[in-house]
Amino acid sequence: MEKRKLLEEWYRRVWIEGELDAIDEMFCPDTQAAGLLPEMQMGPDEFRELVPMFLDMVEDVHVNLDKVMEDGDWASALYSMHVTDSATGKPVVCSGQLFVRFNDDKMVETYNSFDFMSFFEQVGLLPEQSLAICLTGQRIG
Repeated sequence: MEKRKLLEEWYRRVWIEGELDAIDEMFCPDTQAAGLLPEMQMGPDEFRELVPMFLDMVEDVHVNLDKVMEDGDWASALYSMHVTDSATGKPVVCSGQLFVRFNDDKMVETYNSFDFMSFFEQVGLLPEQSLAICLTGQRIG
């Protein structure tokens, strides 16, 4: 299957529909995704914990694969996630990046980045302009 289609299926089934069984179908059991959480790699078990926590905070999830590049077994994507904050009903838009190697239709190596700071600012768990505050050397909180 085309890598872009595999990525679309991953985001649709796992991150939009919350279909946790799809994690095992699309992600090798020994694969550890790097980059989503600092100092922590995530395997299938961690994804099964992270996805419901994230989806409890939001609704109306839409993921756009803004740019996708494929090279052999590898695919990279810049994506944007559009959600609604479940607590306030406000729209939230964040971006991320994914670099993944496939073996057939399964992810066997992944490197991720997601703008959690912007996400948490938009849902009110961090003050607005948190990054700018941190860059001045001030502490948040």
